[in-house]
Amino acid sequence: MREDILRLLEKNAKLTPDEVAAMLGLEPKVVAEEIKKMEQEKIICGYHALIDWDKVNEEKVTAMIEVKISPIRGEGFDRIAERISRFSEVKSVYLISGSKSDLIMTIEGSTMKEIARFVYDKIAPMETVESTATFFVLKKYKEHQEIFSEERGGDERIQGIS
Repeated sequence: MREDILRLLEKNAKLTPDEVAAMLGLEPKVVAEEIKKMEQEKIICGYHALIDWDKVNEEKVTAMIEVKISPIRGEGFDRIAERISRFSEVKSVYLISGSKSDLIMTIEGSTMKEIARFVYDKIAPMETVESTATFFVLKKYKEHQEIFSEERGGDERIQGIS
């Protein structure tokens, strides 16, 4: 039951307990109580609106930053990841595998220069940070299971000359 409720809320956080209950064939009171329990247990950590900022008159630049860390004995990567997570510019931080880096974070700023300055001033000088690599997002195609696209006709790639 919990997983079914979570899947529905993950897709549409605006669903009411009554709507979720109707979709799952459960009693609204049971669903409301289960949602409240999951919020208290921090299984449900928050509710967010997914916004396509490209359609708004506010410039936003998103970047993904890979960070190579020297782990601290007994603490691993947790302390530095928690410290990085506290910056308001940072939208997400993940410990990763399969890369020369240890952490990857997503940050937002008004300009590329603002993001570069943030990395240079706040992240790179941290005592256990060995290196960073910044990747600017040029276009979002899909985020949180939602596809960001406008209907386009035909193939927009440049065709080779025969």
